[in-house]
Formats: sequence, structure tokens, C-alpha cells
Amino acid sequence: MALKGNQMIPANHFRKHWQKRIKTWFNQAARKYRRRQTRIAKAKAIAPRPAGGALRPAVRCPTIKYNHKVRLGRGFTLQELKAAGVSVVDARSFGIAVDFRRTNLSVESLEQNVRRIKEYKSKLIVFPKKLNKPTKGDSTAEEIKLATQLTGTVLPLQKAVPTQEIAPVTEALKKFEVYKYLRRVRADKKYKGKREEKAKAAADEGVGRR
Repeated sequence: MALKGNQMIPANHFRKHWQKRIKTWFNQAARKYRRRQTRIAKAKAIAPRPAGGALRPAVRCPTIKYNHKVRLGRGFTLQELKAAGVSVVDARSFGIAVDFRRTNLSVESLEQNVRRIKEYKSKLIVFPKKLNKPTKGDSTAEEIKLATQLTGTVLPLQKAVPTQEIAPVTEALKKFEVYKYLRRVRADKKYKGKREEKAKAAADEGVGRR
């Protein structure tokens, strides 16, 4: 073994006893199966309500780094529920999540979540508490027969892909020399001050000669 540096004597420590410091779990597959069976049992218990849980609002991620991303939030604000014409009690009974802490900072987010609530209400089938005594707002018997349990996220967010139109390639674009144009712009920016001083000096000299 070749030594480097100041010819120091190596003192390698190979007795790490890593077996005492690691953690193993061999019930990963069993836990996965147990979680799946729990989800199935919960879906059967709450049927025909959506198995994916309550309706969630569309919110922006915090901080400047991630605020361009839109995700599902905790719950709708009181202002959004009021604009949609839904009370807090009705929202919770209809499967709409409510968040008392979040506030609306823009009109766009308020209108977007109000549209989500109204779209959800248009597709909602409300079962009466007593089948033989339906009340105002309950669905009809024909609509109740069509009710099926929704699996997955309720009204998932649709990722909007912006479309761009391709401009036609003209003869002017073909003859346009981009490299020379960028070099000229760079030179104009670099020598702008010197050129202005030179022009000013020439103008002053012309005035003095008169």
C-alpha cells in the first residue's frame, strides 16, 4: 500500500458492528395487504358515498419556489362556501371539506373553488333521511337508482397544457442572422456610455468652434 502526504500510518477501523445499528422490517407486504383491506372495508361501510373522501379545493403551494403549482388543499373557506350558497353544516353533510383557517387572497382562486363546489353539487345525488318522506333538495327515486360509488379523487385537478401557435417561416426570418444581431445588441449595450460621451464631446467642440 502506497502512502501519501506526510507518510502517516493508516489506522482503519473495520469493526463497525453495523448489525446492531440497522433496522429491518419484513412485514411490509403484510402491511400493504392490511391497508388495502382496510380501504375496501371503509368503502363498503360508507357506500354509496365517494370512497376517495370529501371534496377538496384547488390551492397554490406556498413560497415563491412552488407557488406556480396547483394542488388539492385541506378544505374550502367560509367565503367560498358563502359565494356558492352552501352553509357549513350542509357542506359537511354533502361531503365538502371545510377549512376555517385558510383565507382567500385572490379573486381567481375564489371563483375557481366556487365553480368546483357548484360542479360537485350539480353531480350530487342526495339521499333522503327517510325514503318514504323526501324533503326539499333530495334527489328523486330515479336518480337514487343511478347512484354508484365513486372511487378515486373527487373532481381531480386537470392539468392545463398551454398551446402555442407556430409562426410561419418567411423569407425575412430565413435571411435574419441571429448571431450578428445578438453581437450588435451586446456591443451597443457595452459601449453605450462611451458613445454618448463621445457624441457629447463632439457636440461641445462644434459649439465652441462657432
